[in-house]
Amino acid sequence: MPELPEVETIARGVHQRLHGDRITEAWFGSHPEPFSAPPATQAAGLENLVILSVRRVGKHIVCTLAPSPSSPPQAEWIVHLGMTGRLLVTTPQGPVAPHTHARLTLASGREMRFVDPRRFGRLDFRDLRTQSPFAAPGAEPLTIAPADFAALFRGRRTPIKSALLNQSLLSGVGNIYADESLFRAGIRPRRHAGRLTRAQLDRLRSSLITVLNHAITLGGSSVSDYVDADGVRGFFQLEHRVYLRTALPCLVCATPIRRITLAGRGTHWCPTCQK
Repeated sequence: MPELPEVETIARGVHQRLHGDRITEAWFGSHPEPFSAPPATQAAGLENLVILSVRRVGKHIVCTLAPSPSSPPQAEWIVHLGMTGRLLVTTPQGPVAPHTHARLTLASGREMRFVDPRRFGRLDFRDLRTQSPFAAPGAEPLTIAPADFAALFRGRRTPIKSALLNQSLLSGVGNIYADESLFRAGIRPRRHAGRLTRAQLDRLRSSLITVLNHAITLGGSSVSDYVDADGVRGFFQLEHRVYLRTALPCLVCATPIRRITLAGRGTHWCPTCQK
């Protein structure tokens, strides 16, 4: 599943290419799974609106829309990529991939397409005249203050890896970046979140922010279906120190990397470097 760096990369790419463009037509497929709001409602709401901005909110991509570039926001189109979703910017003449569930035609002659083979992604529409703007359930990992980060885990008896994946605490952190951040912070994934010292939590926060920003710089991790808005793979998978490196030597101490399962998720760690 695309995580914060992948979603951020896509949102930035779509914003760079399409902000200020007008949606002239919206087409949606017949499979019901991708739609939180009915496709007819989404099509009627989207057509003739201008894309003011495209940004990431947690693991969601939010397109803010208005009748004109100078108008206040009137609506939001919200995309969750699920396991295999892609949000692509192309031309109407570009080959239409199988499992394309949405095509937004733009005044510039381009198209924005949502493709999702497994149909775990979701598309939603909010009319800001009657609904509140979309908000993530947890804190933003890239900007959270040290004291607020530490407070998230105070008194929690769950493993720190499981706590990092809890979207009601931190929005956007997933399996890859939880593993990589815990390794860089030198913390075992099974450690109880509530028993970590303030120094350890400060180190973890710093590692998490560093890992996420570096991954964004490299366009995210392409370990499965992920590509950016232009269909280009990311490069952070070349920087992984533990994730999917089971039994390979640790890049720091040469101890074989171990894999365990926590909260149903494969978890990779070094028994020597992480205490």
